[in-house]
Amino acid sequence: MTTGIASAHQIKAAISTVLFNPRTENIEIMHRFNLHDAEHAVKTLFDKQSDILKDAQTQQRFAEYAAQRFSLFDSKDQSLALKLVGFEVEGKHFWVYQETEQPPSLEGLRVRHDALRDLWPAQINTINVEGKGELQTLEFRDNVELLKVSFEQAH
Repeated sequence: MTTGIASAHQIKAAISTVLFNPRTENIEIMHRFNLHDAEHAVKTLFDKQSDILKDAQTQQRFAEYAAQRFSLFDSKDQSLALKLVGFEVEGKHFWVYQETEQPPSLEGLRVRHDALRDLWPAQINTINVEGKGELQTLEFRDNVELLKVSFEQAH
């Protein structure tokens, strides 16, 4: 039986980076979706005619969808105001870019990343948090809704 090979192409996954950029003092977020997944998603989310490859409006709508399903909260559960700054198709990926100013003091973050998880329960969204101490990785799978990272405070 070849179900292993067939299902290998059905892995639904996205990778995001939350980067603390010391030069801009912003938190920059880069979401990378498999273009194949994004193509299927827009046909379900919007309509069967949606074309993420050729239609800028569909690209914009998908970027907004992804941005609305990603949130950062500080240690006091205050939502950080994320701006959608762009999106692009690059090779086999669809990228969505967001950013926000770094709060003056940040002990940690709570993160929510639900993009595509409303369509596919098996969707796995991985987030790498960089530029604030050691690299930390979060993985959203199954029923996980919120995950957190803590940052070492310099004394």
